[in-house]
Amino acid sequence: MSDDRTREIADGRTTLGIELGSTRIKACLVGADLTVIASGSHEWENEFVDGRWTYPLAAVETGVRAAYAALVADLQAQHGTVPTTFRAVGVSAMMHGYLPFDADGELLVPFRTWRNTSTGPAAAALSDALGFNIPLRWSIAHLYQAVLDDEQHVTQTTGITTLAGYVHRQLTGQDVLGVGDASGVFPIDPATGDYDARMLDTAQDLIGLPDLRALLPEVRVAGQDAGHLTPAGAAWLDPTGTLQPGAPLCPPEGDAGTGMVATNAVAQRTGNVSVGTSIFAMVVLERALSTPHEELDVVTTPAGDAVAMVHCNNGASEIGSWARVFGRFAEAAGTPTDADTVFRTLLDEAATADPDAGGLLAVNYLAGEPVTGVEDGRPLLLRAPDARFTLGNLVRAELMGAFATLAIGMEVLHAEGVAVDRMTAHGGLFRTPGLPQRQLAAALRVPVALEATASEGGAWGIAVLAAYLEHAADTSLAEYLDTTVFGSAASDVVDPEQRDVDGFTAYLDRFRAALPIQAIAAGVPGATTTPGATTAAGEPTTAAEPGLQAEHDSSADAHQQEQDVN
Repeated sequence: MSDDRTREIADGRTTLGIELGSTRIKACLVGADLTVIASGSHEWENEFVDGRWTYPLAAVETGVRAAYAALVADLQAQHGTVPTTFRAVGVSAMMHGYLPFDADGELLVPFRTWRNTSTGPAAAALSDALGFNIPLRWSIAHLYQAVLDDEQHVTQTTGITTLAGYVHRQLTGQDVLGVGDASGVFPIDPATGDYDARMLDTAQDLIGLPDLRALLPEVRVAGQDAGHLTPAGAAWLDPTGTLQPGAPLCPPEGDAGTGMVATNAVAQRTGNVSVGTSIFAMVVLERALSTPHEELDVVTTPAGDAVAMVHCNNGASEIGSWARVFGRFAEAAGTPTDADTVFRTLLDEAATADPDAGGLLAVNYLAGEPVTGVEDGRPLLLRAPDARFTLGNLVRAELMGAFATLAIGMEVLHAEGVAVDRMTAHGGLFRTPGLPQRQLAAALRVPVALEATASEGGAWGIAVLAAYLEHAADTSLAEYLDTTVFGSAASDVVDPEQRDVDGFTAYLDRFRAALPIQAIAAGVPGATTTPGATTAAGEPTTAAEPGLQAEHDSSADAHQQEQDVN
């Protein structure tokens, strides 16, 4: 096999996928059989600059090159050869956000990521005018908010795009987006696979820019031509000059779309849950929703089919923070323990904890959370004096806290009568089998599956979409995934257990009741205070939920996002 793989690499019969996640950029190389041959990664962190979450474009270039160089080094070590070309290439990245460019291709303001929630007035006005929910993080909301705020860069803007669209343009010179990623820029009409023409006209009148459509990238569906690697693109990715131009690229996609591919969830009545820095669930719709819902985004699969998406800004980062605390404790105690062992130990302890976490409550809000109407998040640990404060209950509370907001959003989907046969989960949290999968099933009250390939993540998913370029003329994406990609793949399905469902229901009731404390912890003007109560300095105290003690993570005051568990 090694000799065969070496020839496959040397002959350019492999496919490259690159994904830029919130905390890691990953490059993944797959063979003709779509199994992973090698991978490389680069860790990075967003920055909080002038009140906004961002990544410098210099860090994008450095990070992509570093991930690719690590992949090449892996190939050299394993197979004694390096690639000079590929059968196909694909790029994916975290969805949404705002990258405005001028006529010379210069970025006009720092990249505004999906994590920013400062677009409330614009999103509300657009949603009302279009009769369609426009989330705070969508590109069109960022653009209109810049117009409302009279930002100077707007008059110089000749085009906007997403992070995946930016990297794709560096590689190909083409200003295009895959339809799934484009659906986080502006609403898509599933009938045409392009931006909704009626809504474009309405938004044009509202926003008042000369030509709104001209600012948006062209849209491509899975399997369509999206350009080829140019000489400049090859040098941008591989400054050594080894990589040659010419490889075709698939349409660039968002991480939601690649997650759907990685979990075989692009057909109707299928869905997936991705858990990382953020957490989101996607369900492919059989019919349109009856009315817009603030909790639900309507996006698309990479093939252009409508999807209801529950996106929560806060995922497993807080669990990762606790794991690092316990990892450091083990190190300080003289027994250094690797991260996977720390996670496994903590989750094993939580597996036998009280189903409702013994009265403990964890809120994982490192950032604002639109699903629950929280503008400025604060991580909190809350407990009644008689709560069972054990290690297992602490970890279980943090795990259920990571799923709580998602469960609230999914209730809206269930009320719409949307049917889903099962959800497939993926993300670093599920590298540890057992409780996370079981708890998610209880939170959503549907069977939850783990595919053997899901652990490969979005870089593998976009590589699969790139490989699909050669098959799109003969088969649909759903059929391709079912027969060619997942035909013999193993999966593990867990049904909800009533004991876990009952425990999570009790936990979620406490979670809802405690949400007003977020505003108090964040110092929001007008937050509830206890009448007549004062501090030693004579100032009024704030009121928490009766019987609960708030343990506030003050590091959130500096808006320091915790590293993803991926």
